[in-house]
Amino acid sequence: MARSQESRDRREPTLTEQARRAQLIEVTIDRIAEHGYGGTSLSRIAEGAGITKAAVLYHFPTKAAVVRAAHEHVLAALTEHVGTAVSAVGPQQAPAAYIRAMIGHLRERPRHTRVIIEAMTHEEGDHEPHERWGPLADLLAAAREDPSPAPEQELRTTAIIIGGAIDAIVAEQLSDPDYDTAAAADQLVAMVRTDPVLTHHGKNPPLPDTATDKGRAP
Repeated sequence: MARSQESRDRREPTLTEQARRAQLIEVTIDRIAEHGYGGTSLSRIAEGAGITKAAVLYHFPTKAAVVRAAHEHVLAALTEHVGTAVSAVGPQQAPAAYIRAMIGHLRERPRHTRVIIEAMTHEEGDHEPHERWGPLADLLAAAREDPSPAPEQELRTTAIIIGGAIDAIVAEQLSDPDYDTAAAADQLVAMVRTDPVLTHHGKNPPLPDTATDKGRAP
Protein backbone atom coordinates (compact mmCIF):
# COMPACT_ATOMS: atom_id res chain seq x y z
CA MET A 1 0.00 0.00 0.00
CA ALA A 2 2.77 2.40 0.97
CA ARG A 3 4.76 1.43 -2.12
CA SER A 4 1.71 2.00 -4.34
CA GLN A 5 1.13 5.43 -2.77
CA GLU A 6 4.79 6.36 -3.23
CA SER A 7 4.60 5.33 -6.89
CA ARG A 8 1.54 7.52 -7.44
CA ASP A 9 3.25 10.46 -5.73
CA ARG A 10 6.13 10.25 -8.20
CA ARG A 11 4.01 10.42 -11.36
CA GLU A 12 1.73 13.11 -12.73
CA PRO A 13 -1.88 12.40 -11.70
CA THR A 14 -4.34 11.74 -14.50
CA LEU A 15 -7.17 14.17 -15.24
CA THR A 16 -9.59 11.76 -13.55
CA GLU A 17 -7.40 11.61 -10.45
CA GLN A 18 -7.07 15.39 -10.38
CA ALA A 19 -10.86 15.75 -10.58
CA ARG A 20 -11.36 13.23 -7.79
CA ARG A 21 -8.81 14.94 -5.56
CA ALA A 22 -10.50 18.28 -6.18
CA GLN A 23 -13.85 16.74 -5.26
CA LEU A 24 -12.44 15.25 -2.06
CA ILE A 25 -10.96 18.61 -1.09
CA GLU A 26 -14.34 20.34 -1.57
CA VAL A 27 -16.14 17.63 0.40
CA THR A 28 -13.54 17.92 3.17
CA ILE A 29 -14.10 21.68 3.32
CA ASP A 30 -17.86 21.05 3.66
CA ARG A 31 -17.41 18.44 6.38
CA ILE A 32 -15.01 20.58 8.42
CA ALA A 33 -17.33 23.57 8.12
CA GLU A 34 -20.27 21.47 9.31
CA HIS A 35 -18.69 19.13 11.85
CA GLY A 36 -15.34 20.66 12.79
CA TYR A 37 -11.99 18.90 12.64
CA GLY A 38 -12.86 16.34 15.31
CA GLY A 39 -16.15 15.44 13.65
CA THR A 40 -14.63 15.03 10.20
CA SER A 41 -13.60 11.45 9.48
CA LEU A 42 -12.44 9.61 6.39
CA SER A 43 -15.75 7.75 6.45
CA ARG A 44 -17.71 11.02 6.38
CA ILE A 45 -15.55 12.36 3.57
CA ALA A 46 -16.06 9.14 1.60
CA GLU A 47 -19.82 9.29 2.17
CA GLY A 48 -19.96 12.89 0.98
CA ALA A 49 -18.02 12.01 -2.18
CA GLY A 50 -20.08 8.91 -2.86
CA ILE A 51 -17.07 6.58 -2.75
CA THR A 52 -15.53 4.11 -0.33
CA LYS A 53 -13.07 4.95 2.41
CA ALA A 54 -10.48 2.86 0.56
CA ALA A 55 -10.97 5.07 -2.49
CA VAL A 56 -10.27 8.16 -0.37
CA LEU A 57 -7.07 6.52 0.90
CA TYR A 58 -6.02 5.91 -2.70
CA HIS A 59 -5.69 9.70 -3.12
CA PHE A 60 -4.78 10.75 0.43
CA PRO A 61 -2.96 8.38 2.82
CA THR A 62 -4.46 9.86 6.02
CA LYS A 63 -7.14 12.19 7.30
CA ALA A 64 -4.40 14.71 8.14
CA ALA A 65 -3.25 14.65 4.50
CA VAL A 66 -6.67 15.47 3.02
CA VAL A 67 -7.34 18.12 5.68
CA ARG A 68 -3.94 19.68 4.92
CA ALA A 69 -4.79 19.71 1.21
CA ALA A 70 -8.11 21.41 1.97
CA HIS A 71 -6.35 24.01 4.13
CA GLU A 72 -3.76 24.73 1.45
CA HIS A 73 -6.52 25.06 -1.17
CA VAL A 74 -8.37 27.59 0.97
CA LEU A 75 -5.21 29.60 1.67
CA ALA A 76 -4.26 29.62 -2.02
CA ALA A 77 -7.66 31.03 -2.98
CA LEU A 78 -7.40 33.72 -0.29
CA THR A 79 -3.85 34.65 -1.25
CA GLU A 80 -4.75 34.95 -4.94
CA HIS A 81 -7.76 37.16 -4.21
CA VAL A 82 -5.88 39.49 -1.87
CA GLY A 83 -2.86 39.62 -4.18
CA THR A 84 -5.04 40.65 -7.12
CA ALA A 85 -6.69 43.42 -5.08
CA VAL A 86 -3.36 44.77 -3.84
CA SER A 87 -1.79 44.67 -7.30
CA ALA A 88 -4.62 46.76 -8.72
CA VAL A 89 -3.81 49.83 -6.59
CA GLY A 90 -0.81 52.00 -5.76
CA PRO A 91 1.47 51.50 -2.74
CA GLN A 92 -0.36 53.99 -0.50
CA GLN A 93 -3.71 52.30 -1.16
CA ALA A 94 -2.35 48.77 -0.73
CA PRO A 95 -2.98 48.37 3.04
CA ALA A 96 -6.63 49.37 2.57
CA ALA A 97 -6.97 46.98 -0.38
CA TYR A 98 -5.41 44.20 1.70
CA ILE A 99 -7.81 44.72 4.61
CA ARG A 100 -10.94 44.95 2.49
CA ALA A 101 -10.02 42.05 0.20
CA MET A 102 -9.13 39.78 3.12
CA ILE A 103 -12.34 40.49 5.02
CA GLY A 104 -14.50 40.49 1.88
CA HIS A 105 -13.17 37.16 0.62
CA LEU A 106 -13.74 35.39 3.93
CA ARG A 107 -17.13 37.07 4.43
CA GLU A 108 -18.33 35.49 1.19
CA ARG A 109 -16.77 32.10 1.99
CA PRO A 110 -17.65 31.16 5.59
CA ARG A 111 -16.77 27.52 4.88
CA HIS A 112 -13.22 28.56 4.08
CA THR A 113 -13.07 30.59 7.26
CA ARG A 114 -14.07 27.52 9.29
CA VAL A 115 -11.33 25.47 7.65
CA ILE A 116 -8.68 28.08 8.43
CA ILE A 117 -9.78 28.33 12.06
CA GLU A 118 -9.93 24.56 12.52
CA ALA A 119 -6.55 24.06 10.84
CA MET A 120 -4.93 26.67 13.07
CA THR A 121 -6.55 25.19 16.17
CA HIS A 122 -5.34 21.69 15.36
CA GLU A 123 -2.00 22.88 13.97
CA GLU A 124 -2.43 21.46 10.49
CA GLY A 125 0.21 22.82 8.13
CA ASP A 126 3.65 24.31 8.73
CA HIS A 127 2.89 28.02 8.46
CA GLU A 128 5.20 30.35 10.34
CA PRO A 129 3.76 33.55 11.93
CA HIS A 130 5.99 35.64 9.66
CA GLU A 131 4.11 34.27 6.65
CA ARG A 132 1.04 36.13 7.91
CA TRP A 133 2.38 39.47 9.16
CA GLY A 134 5.43 39.74 6.89
CA PRO A 135 3.65 40.60 3.60
CA LEU A 136 1.42 43.14 5.36
CA ALA A 137 4.44 44.74 7.05
CA ASP A 138 6.01 45.12 3.60
CA LEU A 139 2.86 46.84 2.33
CA LEU A 140 2.87 49.19 5.31
CA ALA A 141 6.52 50.05 4.72
CA ALA A 142 5.80 50.89 1.06
CA ALA A 143 2.76 53.00 2.01
CA ARG A 144 4.65 55.26 4.42
CA GLU A 145 4.55 58.96 3.63
CA ASP A 146 7.95 59.35 5.26
CA PRO A 147 10.61 58.01 2.84
CA SER A 148 12.91 57.04 5.71
CA PRO A 149 12.70 53.38 6.82
CA ALA A 150 10.34 52.64 9.71
CA PRO A 151 11.66 50.57 12.63
CA GLU A 152 11.03 46.89 11.90
CA GLN A 153 9.49 46.43 15.35
CA GLU A 154 6.83 49.08 14.62
CA LEU A 155 5.96 47.61 11.23
CA ARG A 156 5.77 44.13 12.68
CA THR A 157 3.58 45.19 15.59
CA THR A 158 1.20 47.17 13.39
CA ALA A 159 0.89 44.26 10.95
CA ILE A 160 0.18 41.85 13.83
CA ILE A 161 -2.47 44.20 15.26
CA ILE A 162 -4.18 44.56 11.86
CA GLY A 163 -4.08 40.80 11.32
CA GLY A 164 -5.63 40.21 14.74
CA ALA A 165 -8.38 42.73 13.99
CA ILE A 166 -9.15 41.02 10.68
CA ASP A 167 -9.36 37.64 12.43
CA ALA A 168 -11.71 39.05 15.08
CA ILE A 169 -13.97 40.72 12.51
CA VAL A 170 -14.26 37.54 10.46
CA ALA A 171 -14.88 35.41 13.56
CA GLU A 172 -17.58 37.80 14.75
CA GLN A 173 -19.42 37.42 11.47
CA LEU A 174 -19.37 33.63 11.86
CA SER A 175 -21.14 33.91 15.21
CA ASP A 176 -23.43 36.74 14.07
CA PRO A 177 -24.21 36.59 10.33
CA ASP A 178 -25.84 40.05 10.55
CA TYR A 179 -22.59 41.67 11.68
CA ASP A 180 -21.57 44.23 9.04
CA THR A 181 -18.02 43.23 8.17
CA ALA A 182 -17.87 45.71 5.28
CA ALA A 183 -18.47 48.58 7.70
CA ALA A 184 -15.98 47.01 10.11
CA ALA A 185 -13.39 46.89 7.32
CA ASP A 186 -13.98 50.58 6.59
CA GLN A 187 -13.51 51.41 10.27
CA LEU A 188 -10.30 49.40 10.45
CA VAL A 189 -8.97 51.18 7.34
CA ALA A 190 -9.75 54.54 8.96
CA MET A 191 -7.80 53.50 12.05
CA VAL A 192 -4.83 52.39 9.96
CA ARG A 193 -4.78 55.74 8.18
CA THR A 194 -3.86 57.45 11.46
CA ASP A 195 -1.30 54.91 12.61
CA PRO A 196 2.07 56.56 13.37
CA VAL A 197 3.81 53.97 11.21
CA LEU A 198 2.15 55.51 8.15
CA THR A 199 1.76 59.15 9.12
CA HIS A 200 4.45 61.84 9.12
CA HIS A 201 4.23 65.33 10.60
CA GLY A 202 0.56 64.78 11.39
CA LYS A 203 -0.38 64.04 7.76
CA ASN A 204 -2.17 60.91 6.64
CA PRO A 205 -1.42 59.02 3.41
CA PRO A 206 -4.35 58.94 1.00
CA LEU A 207 -5.91 55.57 1.81
CA PRO A 208 -9.32 55.83 0.10
CA ASP A 209 -12.65 55.22 1.80
CA THR A 210 -14.11 53.51 -1.25
CA ALA A 211 -13.96 49.72 -1.28
CA THR A 212 -11.57 47.91 -3.59
CA ASP A 213 -13.16 44.52 -2.99
CA LYS A 214 -15.86 43.84 -5.58
CA GLY A 215 -17.73 41.64 -3.14
CA ARG A 216 -18.21 44.43 -0.60
CA ALA A 217 -21.76 44.77 0.64
CA PRO A 218 -23.41 48.17 0.07
